[in-house]
Amino acid sequence: MNATLEQIAQEALRLAPAQRAELADFLAGSLDITPPDEVQRLWLEEAARRLAEVRSGQVETIPVEDVLAEARRLVGR
Repeated sequence: MNATLEQIAQEALRLAPAQRAELADFLAGSLDITPPDEVQRLWLEEAARRLAEVRSGQVETIPVEDVLAEARRLVGR
């Protein structure tokens, strides 16, 4: 890391956690160069692929009640 980048990082670490999270989100978003239309197209393809897997029996779904029960068990509720 060069000196300027190190200085910026040290300044960022002085921010409140919520501000650091906001900054991280902003910086991460600046790296995403995929156009929104392309992102939507890719998600639609992924959704169609997953639906086809379920319909073909290639994957088995889990009832939401079971998922929530397991999540509650894992967090100790």
